[in-house]
Amino acid sequence: MRWVLLLVASALWWSLPVAARADDTASGEAGGRVAFIGVPGLLWDDIDPRDTPRLWELAGQSGLGSVSVKTVGTVTCPYDGWLTVSAGVRSAVGRRCGLPPEPIAQGQGAIVPEVRELLGTRDGTYAGTLGTAVHAAGECTAAVGRGAALALADKAGQVDLYASEPAGLGDWARCRVLAVDVAALVEPYLEDGRLPQDPEAISPERRRDLARQADSEVAAVLDRLPAGTEIVLAGIGDHGSVPHLRVAMWKRPGITDRAGGAGSPGGEGAAGGTGGSGGSSPGEGPSIGTNSTRRDDLVVLPDITPTILTAAGLAPPATVVGLPWRLGDPITPADLVRADTAGVSVRGTTGVFFTAFAVLQVGFYAVAYFLMSRRRRLGLVGTAAIVLACVPVSTYAVNLLPWDRSPYVVVTLIGGVLAGTALIAAVALLGPWRRDPLGPPAAVAAITAAVLAGDLLTGTTLQFNSLMGYTAVVGGRYYGLANIPFALLATAVLMVTAIAAELLVRAGHRRPAVAGVAGLGVAATLLAGWPGVGSDFGGVIAFVPGIAVTALLVAGRKVSVLKLAAFCVLGGVLVSVIAVLDHLRPPAAQTHLGRFVGQVLDGTFLPMIARKLGAMLNTLLSPNLMPIVLAGLAFLIFAVLRPGQVSAGVVPRAFAQAPMLRAGLVGALVSGVVGMLVNDSGTAVLSMAVALAVPLVLHAGVRSSESPAGEAERPRSEIFF
Repeated sequence: MRWVLLLVASALWWSLPVAARADDTASGEAGGRVAFIGVPGLLWDDIDPRDTPRLWELAGQSGLGSVSVKTVGTVTCPYDGWLTVSAGVRSAVGRRCGLPPEPIAQGQGAIVPEVRELLGTRDGTYAGTLGTAVHAAGECTAAVGRGAALALADKAGQVDLYASEPAGLGDWARCRVLAVDVAALVEPYLEDGRLPQDPEAISPERRRDLARQADSEVAAVLDRLPAGTEIVLAGIGDHGSVPHLRVAMWKRPGITDRAGGAGSPGGEGAAGGTGGSGGSSPGEGPSIGTNSTRRDDLVVLPDITPTILTAAGLAPPATVVGLPWRLGDPITPADLVRADTAGVSVRGTTGVFFTAFAVLQVGFYAVAYFLMSRRRRLGLVGTAAIVLACVPVSTYAVNLLPWDRSPYVVVTLIGGVLAGTALIAAVALLGPWRRDPLGPPAAVAAITAAVLAGDLLTGTTLQFNSLMGYTAVVGGRYYGLANIPFALLATAVLMVTAIAAELLVRAGHRRPAVAGVAGLGVAATLLAGWPGVGSDFGGVIAFVPGIAVTALLVAGRKVSVLKLAAFCVLGGVLVSVIAVLDHLRPPAAQTHLGRFVGQVLDGTFLPMIARKLGAMLNTLLSPNLMPIVLAGLAFLIFAVLRPGQVSAGVVPRAFAQAPMLRAGLVGALVSGVVGMLVNDSGTAVLSMAVALAVPLVLHAGVRSSESPAGEAERPRSEIFF
């Protein structure tokens, strides 16, 4: 009970609201004018001084960033992108993909009837939020193009001024909020109203022609905008079956025009915005970030809505989940191109990597069974187990290297993971701790925990764009502790603390052993759930019962189903406390934990819960993840129940010689099972807990079998609870 109280008290202390830092957000002057230019499909790779001189010039006068266009599905069609800007939350229209609907002219304005239809759908509930907020402030809206009309239509579908092309809009200065749809880049990709499955549907030469056409349409807009207009430009949709990061530019007062610098937009060789020096990329400019992503060079689609409103001096509605853009450290378009390449490469490699990892896991257990059942090459099995356990942490450690700068990105990435695996395995197997059977497993667990904890404390640069982490092009998470890294962190912490507890118990210090497990577990749990650091809702719920079970077993206590359920409830209470305290902070400082509390309070959380539940259920039969769970757990169970036939008795011997190792394994599996049920990654959580914990136990068992015999094995009935 004392440790339970400590856990809650620590959460309260570390999660106390803090004053929001003063961000450089879109704070345009009261009465300012803002123009949003949406160019679905626009990549930084499309922009160069020769083919797109006006976009090149605009980049030289703007903050630069990337926008993750993820909405609800894997690919964001233009309709979904414009609808998300309209709603201020991720939105989608389901089967009606393609271009937004054509508005119906009505006097000087137009009406978009589909808005009222979308209001009754699950993923279109907030359509019309942007336009309604503008009208509520007594201002008018002006739109050019069908997508712009959808973005600025209020909940009745009404837009005050509308034209299908720039030349048709008579008064560009009448309304403070203007939107323009430049669809030239994406229209040719649409087949029967839908994006094609073939990412190479358009040749590179045709793509350059489309970029030139889009640049011409953007130029027609820029030439008509009143002086002093703040410009927000973003590529708000995908152009094929492969998602990408898209262009984000923000021209606002206070940004220095970088014209005249070598290789910069509008500089020498690009005078008048009509030519091009053939330079490689625009010059360095301030980056565009947002608190939604906690990254200085990345924003998301829902952030565009509050950015437009704030630039016009209007307050975003409470239902808007995005946050206004802010300016950060200097960056170049070349950096943004490389970020897109890294994200797309990781996404494209992840499926193959997990398939290979699953095959490797299943193959390892098959070979281990064959060799161990015949009492042959046990040392080789133990070494292979350590190597296998080093693979996950290597997928993060490789991001310490600039693999994304290589001309062969995927090859360099995989080579780096293999090299990292070999290096970490060598440290574990050859260090002075190798003399103890628990030494190499402790080393691997400690390295894994240290890498992930260090990553959380330094902005999660290692999980970002990693094979077992997350990428912005997928758009599931942009910062904090993802589900697979959570499983690895929880397993590593529980295993290493259990091994440390074993040493303390052997020395007769059981109480300090229990305190060590609980104390380090509390620290890791707070790190996982701390807003802005781990920000992991389900991870806290799953971590608490794992820590409690491990601590109880180390203390020599029994674990009942009732106690286990109580610990799960405690985890839910703990993360709820953290989320509520996060919600009490200013909106700009909140993470998704605090915003979720807001959704619960206003009753808008059910669609999000439904999507996460569906995602969790979809992973239960994953061909890449479930085999890892089945192979690892089957080997472990039969190694315990049939030790003479499956594992030469090494696992029971390991538990007999190091009982605390059993406590760590059981705690890790408890966290894995609970995490599988409460996270949208489902089986991925349990599979990674198994992939790390079981090989470490197997190695300890092999090494224990090499030690002098004589220690009696415990009865099998005592191996678990």
